[in-house]
Formats: sequence, C-alpha cells, structure tokens
Amino acid sequence: MKLVIGLGNPESRYNFTRHNTGFLVLDYYFKVKGLKWSDKPRLGALWGREDDTIFIKPQEFYNNSGQVVAAYMNYYKISTSDILVICDDFNLEFGKIRYRAAGSAGGNNGLKSIITSISTDEFPRIRVGTANDELRARIGDVDFVLSKFTEEEKVQLPVVLEEVVNRINGD
Repeated sequence: MKLVIGLGNPESRYNFTRHNTGFLVLDYYFKVKGLKWSDKPRLGALWGREDDTIFIKPQEFYNNSGQVVAAYMNYYKISTSDILVICDDFNLEFGKIRYRAAGSAGGNNGLKSIITSISTDEFPRIRVGTANDELRARIGDVDFVLSKFTEEEKVQLPVVLEEVVNRINGD
C-alpha cells in the first residue's frame, strides 16, 4: 500500500492559493485519471484510491497535516518509504519541481508537522516552486503563501501540474 499526500488548507477561501498547491496537484491527477474523491472524509482527510495507492487531502490546516498523515500510516500500516508528500515551496522558482527522498522541512510548516508526527524526516517529497519574489517582498511571507496565483502564473500552472502528475506516475 502507498500513500500520496497533497498539502493544503481545507476551507474554500484557500482554493487556488500557493499553499494549496498539493491539493491542486492531486485534484489535477484525479481529473486526468478520471478518479473521484470520497464523499465523506476518513481519518481526517478527503481520500481516494487507485489500485494500491491511497491519495489524501488532509482536512486539518496545513501546519497540522502531520496528525492526519500519521493516522493513515498507522491504520494502513504504511512505511515512510511508501509515502509521497506534495507541497509548495516559496523558495523555489515558480514551476520548478524538486524531488527529495528524505531531508529537513526546510522551513515548510506542513513538512515540520509531518516530521514531528511520524518521528522522522526520512520520507519522499515533491516540492513545487511558487516563488514570486516581487509579490512576496510586497506583502510578506504569511500573506504570500495564502495569496492566489497571478494571471501569468495561472497560464503556466497546467504545465506545472502535468509535470508533477508525471512524477507521481514515475515518468
């Protein structure tokens, strides 16, 4: 069994914000694959399944995602090597994708929460670059991660999402 986690915030006001990039990736994956999300949350997450892989969008806020990840790992007896976390990274150039098999949270509070909850940083993750230095400097970090994508970024977003989906598939 494998577990793919998209990080984001659960309320609709956060749709299409930088911090919801993990949710966007999984929603795009489900659209491309013709999959459906569950009608009801399970273990604190919206979930869906494809073959031996469970996909989740934790319904706790971004910085508390780890509790939900730990619950799924414990319930389904999933090892850390069989999870994949997808999150935004405002320090990476917009659209750049970085895969790591393990490592620190690097300032990402969602990853910090997961590391704390599962007691290790030895798990795979894909960071999706959301940087826009001009906007970030103007509004600050907190407002930046909760900001919507610019019109120019929205045009580029499908290409970025497609590339991340290909990485989930191992392409």
